[in-house]
Amino acid sequence: MSAPDRYAVIGNPIAHSRSPDIHRWFAEETGQQLQYDRLLAPIDEFPAVLEGLRRDATFRGLNVTVPFKVQAFNFATRHSARALAAGAVNCLKFDDDVVLGDNTDGIGLVNDLQVRLGLVLSGLSVLLLGAGGASRGVLQPLLDAGVSRILMCNRHVGKAQALVLQAADPRLSAIGYAQLDAAECGESNVIINATSIGLGAERLPLPANVLARAQLAYDMVYSARPTAFLQQAHDAGCPLTSDGLGMLIEQAAESFLIWRGVAPQTAPVYRRLRALLDER
Repeated sequence: MSAPDRYAVIGNPIAHSRSPDIHRWFAEETGQQLQYDRLLAPIDEFPAVLEGLRRDATFRGLNVTVPFKVQAFNFATRHSARALAAGAVNCLKFDDDVVLGDNTDGIGLVNDLQVRLGLVLSGLSVLLLGAGGASRGVLQPLLDAGVSRILMCNRHVGKAQALVLQAADPRLSAIGYAQLDAAECGESNVIINATSIGLGAERLPLPANVLARAQLAYDMVYSARPTAFLQQAHDAGCPLTSDGLGMLIEQAAESFLIWRGVAPQTAPVYRRLRALLDER
């Protein structure tokens, strides 16, 4: 019997990743034979590590996490439209001499919002907090889903303005936190935190009335307990909050589809992983 195809999530740090659990459950559900591991890459040796994996015939693909998504983009020999729009890659597929780079973060977010949370994004207004790689990866998929507006808010407004200019879409605009108020936001139906602020106890400089008027406050990170941002939104009166666990699972499902040609069911995996986190 031949060895199963191998996949992995690669990053630094990586010990915390739940991707091996997710893909093991996807494989069990779909009857796919594969091996999925965690790989810790030295910060200064990522391209060499990738080249070694590419030359290993048993390795068929990788998920890429921080801080290597831009380097993974540069390593790929072919890019999906999503990867080109994001300027970063979180999914690599090895196919002989071709290394396909894709970005499944944005579609993961969109699927979580529309399928698990039941939002119809078409016509909704989004306030997107942050202008880093996480924001860049979800801009085009949100626009493609038909949102009426994305207002990007960043402490250094110039960084957000640069993304607005690059996207060249009239639905996209930028603002700094200092100018943020309910009048400027209008009816922001969804507020998405794509910053690293809030992983600790720090709260974002958001007026309470901005949070209170939203239908949903969404944090891209996930945790067993509400993040500081989600607690802030709840305290302000936002009726619905969600962390990014569903996004993690949905982007993994898209990677699985790219690699294996099979779309796994995500709802059972969400329930299993949420239960594990709640036990901690």
